[in-house]
Amino acid sequence: MSLNDANNLSSSTLLGALGIEFTHIAEGHIEATMPVDHRTQQPYGLLHGGASAALAETLGSYGSHLIASEKGGIAVGVELNINHVKSKRSGMVTGIAKILHQGRSIHIWNIDIVDEEKNLIASSRLTVMVKEKKA
Repeated sequence: MSLNDANNLSSSTLLGALGIEFTHIAEGHIEATMPVDHRTQQPYGLLHGGASAALAETLGSYGSHLIASEKGGIAVGVELNINHVKSKRSGMVTGIAKILHQGRSIHIWNIDIVDEEKNLIASSRLTVMVKEKKA
């Protein structure tokens, strides 16, 4: 799937509401940006941890979706762990997802979220279950 297709498909979902845009798609490696603004900040003006979690889960789940759909399967996130290590008040963050394990039924992704200067904002690990698509 092209970047254009992925971004168009996502425009009317949570991704569109948060301003998430895919910037790189390859097997086992996906990246997307997300603005730090009124849509993604918590009341103190900092990047909301839930927005970071949404970015992380989006990247890993979408990466597994691309792999699973080639074989007629589906991918569903089953566990997300995220550590918030630095605050961010404005600008842009980038999520960088790389697959760590690609098994028949389980995928594990590492997702780092960085700012414009490549400072680590959050680090996440996502476990995705791959299943057969039911008719």
